[in-house]
Amino acid sequence: MALFFDFYMIIHKDCYGTILLVWLICGALVFTFLRFIPWPVISYILCMLPMFMMGFVLFFFRVPKRISIDGENVVTSVADGQVCVIEKVYEPEYVKGECMQVSVYMDFFNVHVNFWPVSGEVTYYKYHPGKYMLAFLPKASELNEHTSVGIRSSFGDVFFKQIAGTFARRIVCYAKPGSQEMKGTQCGIIKFGSRIDMYLPLDADIKVEIGDCVRASETVIAELKR
Repeated sequence: MALFFDFYMIIHKDCYGTILLVWLICGALVFTFLRFIPWPVISYILCMLPMFMMGFVLFFFRVPKRISIDGENVVTSVADGQVCVIEKVYEPEYVKGECMQVSVYMDFFNVHVNFWPVSGEVTYYKYHPGKYMLAFLPKASELNEHTSVGIRSSFGDVFFKQIAGTFARRIVCYAKPGSQEMKGTQCGIIKFGSRIDMYLPLDADIKVEIGDCVRASETVIAELKR
């Protein structure tokens, strides 16, 4: 049922160029197959793949309607996907201390639009060029291309990374230090990728477990304490 409602969507504004390119290539292939292959059955079969890709690229870059969870202390998921890491770590870039890391891995069929996990002021943003290792590998958080974003809510800071993967070659992030953002609104998209790392205070009450499937804006990752 949740997947059904995701089809009531708009297409992400930063993906029009990619969609147009895919449609032009697939349209050219369909025309070629129908025009130059004299056997109708074979040409129709060959047309199925590019036509599937034309539909899939719309599905992939969809922006579904989401209703965010209320509560200033509630941290919701930045992305759709599956929880792959929950552990205490030392975070040197923004937190500069120990914190709880919760990571969400996105597969090819998840919504790849990202949403703000809390409401507050953006206090930090940095883009890091890097490699394109498999996103679920532990070192991907440090070595892969990624963005780092810090946002300060009334209950404390939340820090997260948008991490590219093997197929993800472009990260879009709307974070601007000093801006006020609202939980559940769009903060960016990772094209064809791949993983979100969230860093929370040590005393945060984590509400998910490894292996849980989560939905951006609608799944509570943790509750913060003052």
